[in-house]
Amino acid sequence: MARKKIALVGAGNIGGTLAHLCALKHLGDVVLYDVVDGLPQGKALDLMESGPIEGYDAQITGTTRYEDIAGADVCIVTAGLARKPGMSRDDLLATNAKIITAVGEGLKQHAPRSFVIVVSNPLDAMVTLMKRVTGFPKHRVVGMAGVLDSSRYRTFVAMELGVSVTSVQALVLGGHGDDMVPVRSYCSVGGVPIEKLIKPDRLNAIEDRVRKAGGEIVNLLKTGSAFYSPAGAAVQMAEAYLRDQHRILPCAAYLEGEYGVRGVYVGVPVQIGAGGVEKVIEIALTDDEQKQFRVSVSHVEELVQAMDKVIAGGAKAS
Repeated sequence: MARKKIALVGAGNIGGTLAHLCALKHLGDVVLYDVVDGLPQGKALDLMESGPIEGYDAQITGTTRYEDIAGADVCIVTAGLARKPGMSRDDLLATNAKIITAVGEGLKQHAPRSFVIVVSNPLDAMVTLMKRVTGFPKHRVVGMAGVLDSSRYRTFVAMELGVSVTSVQALVLGGHGDDMVPVRSYCSVGGVPIEKLIKPDRLNAIEDRVRKAGGEIVNLLKTGSAFYSPAGAAVQMAEAYLRDQHRILPCAAYLEGEYGVRGVYVGVPVQIGAGGVEKVIEIALTDDEQKQFRVSVSHVEELVQAMDKVIAGGAKAS
């Protein structure tokens, strides 16, 4: 059987890390695309030369031509401006909307059957725009957010208790922003509910850190944003699709009535397998969690409306 083909749109820190992880996990051949000539080619060559050491033989190529992603099974989109200190994800809206529009048109033309994972921020608006531009069905366009946010929640709980992260189960839903919803009622350690192990004031502090985790890294790096953990999260989603794992993961999915939400992308648990986003998993939330979720959804809706105004304004100007 022919190897699967993975197109990575954006060869920055996340794109390069994605390519490395895809090779290490033997997921298929990789094409790195970027508008900056030399950047994807250089990273691809460097990764190819690492193959004999790491024991992978994937073909990794770099390109500035959308034609080279033709036939991709999976496209992971990281293209766009990265956050800098003092910036929110929403501050990236106008610039990244233009970039995602161009990327979506490229995917529609050259990889019309692909499963698309959007990582670019502001995530909820960009994945909405990607679906619109490509015209792909909802099960083939998904946003990476909840896997990353939930991993951060698990990390901070493990650090607090001094236990292995593998013992911690946690879930973060809603929009990928400062009002995301760490779902305390579904967080446990070795099967023990988290509220029996950590006092409420410490849990509040941990959950606040989860909401601000991306900004914490931006402030530390000063010249960019997180890339190891977002890449790992996106690869986990791609692997679930390519290997038909039917895995339950929190992702930004297009809702049509689930959770009382319609017509926008919001972070919820979904099943990912060879059919793409095969189903949305609806879970019961506490009254407080439901209230937080509605606030988060409202912000996503406002963000999409702001994006629409930006796009409309750009269309008039042109």
